[in-house]
Amino acid sequence: MSLRRVLVSGLGCAALALVGAAAAESVQPQKGQSSEQMQKDVGECQASAKQSSGYDPAAAAAEPDEKQAGGRAKGAAKGAVAGAAAAGVRGRQHDAYDDLSDDAKQEYRQENAKDAAAAGAAVGASKQRQDRRSDRRDDKAQAEAASKYQQAYQSCLTGRGYSVTP
Repeated sequence: MSLRRVLVSGLGCAALALVGAAAAESVQPQKGQSSEQMQKDVGECQASAKQSSGYDPAAAAAEPDEKQAGGRAKGAAKGAVAGAAAAGVRGRQHDAYDDLSDDAKQEYRQENAKDAAAAGAAVGASKQRQDRRSDRRDDKAQAEAASKYQQAYQSCLTGRGYSVTP
């Protein structure tokens, strides 16, 4: 596993840790609040933190973590198919193409398919890199939003007279 993949996984884990921290933390009333009042305050502070940070821990936990894989292979396969089809079409545009042997036609299509597969692999790899960069930016933004949510949530509860411990 590459260092980049470990770092990206670390960002995702940090976001999940913050979400998990909200669920695993201890909220203790400091001013004799009843359990009903505490439930009401926790709910209001969660809603307030969600509104101020734009982050919803429940929605973030429900999102699947999709990793892009096989970009080069998919691009090469698409390129090979497109190259073979294009070679057949281009070949039929010339009268001399019909006079060639089947082996020569097959070799022409294979060469064009190889060239297109190489180009497709390059395009697929490039697209995969772009997607990974975008995913890293999204993971970082998600972690920052989760941190803002947690700070707003804890500040709200502290302001209402509760002690919040992880």
